[in-house]
Amino acid sequence: MANVSRFTLPAADAYPLGASLFEPDQDPRGVVIIHPASAVSQRLYQGFANALCERGLTVICYDYRGIGRSRPEHLDQLQVSMQDWAELDADSVTRWAHQRWPTLPMLAVGHSFGGHAIGLGEASRLLSAAVLIACNASCLRFITSPWLRLRAYVLLKILFPLLSRVAGYVPCRRLGVSEDVPCGVARQCSHWISLPRYFFDDPELAAEARFARLTIPLLVVGFDDDPYASRDSIDLLASYFTQAPVTRLQLTPETLGSGALGHLDGFRRRHRETLWPLLTGWLEQHLASTDPQAQSTQDASAVTPNRELYAPGG
Repeated sequence: MANVSRFTLPAADAYPLGASLFEPDQDPRGVVIIHPASAVSQRLYQGFANALCERGLTVICYDYRGIGRSRPEHLDQLQVSMQDWAELDADSVTRWAHQRWPTLPMLAVGHSFGGHAIGLGEASRLLSAAVLIACNASCLRFITSPWLRLRAYVLLKILFPLLSRVAGYVPCRRLGVSEDVPCGVARQCSHWISLPRYFFDDPELAAEARFARLTIPLLVVGFDDDPYASRDSIDLLASYFTQAPVTRLQLTPETLGSGALGHLDGFRRRHRETLWPLLTGWLEQHLASTDPQAQSTQDASAVTPNRELYAPGG
């Protein structure tokens, strides 16, 4: 069982981020940072973090500012965007981990927006490898169900802007949708989802150039029963990692035999003996080098970039 400690991690601008550290009893073999999905509390990842820790890995979980244990007393006064989550929060956690364990290989798991943060963040160059789960170009046009697409449109294009103006934030808990969302996050999300290529069409973000600078090995994982991250939308986002060796894995619930995967359920404990070993096994393969550039070069000779190499049942 992991030794778990809760603490406050200061971001680059000194904002206090609520974080959790999972440490094995023995000397750690490496460090894994779990970057959460948008407006999802770190609580979702506790079981997976414990499973990684049982494999001798130190794990860091945290909440973006405005979410979970990083929520201020007055959310309506918080000025923050999704871009800040990547540039200030995710990057700060990565740099903090690198400073604390400078000799250990550092890996990351990015769930949904957490994968975006890995692609956008400058500090991701410090990683040896990363797994991206349900990480896609989150355009409305990729939602195949007409009902879900209409629901997402009403929520993100109408209710989010309206409620953020009225309350100063979006009370998602009352709507039964994830955590409450700061108004700046809501506005930026509402803008990006309407663009043909998601935030790659936002000239102020320069996402295409940011993704192209990443050279570490990536495992990009999608689930066929995910109503929001379709295979095509995942492939579109993964295609912008032009310099990284990308292994693409598409799974179905039937293949794993442990129930629904969806957009969030892959981190439920029922997948402990099925999905989780696939992810931890891939991460363990990339513990050999503490030099991200050397590891990237080594893997590039054996892996074809941006190709689907293994898709059981897909």
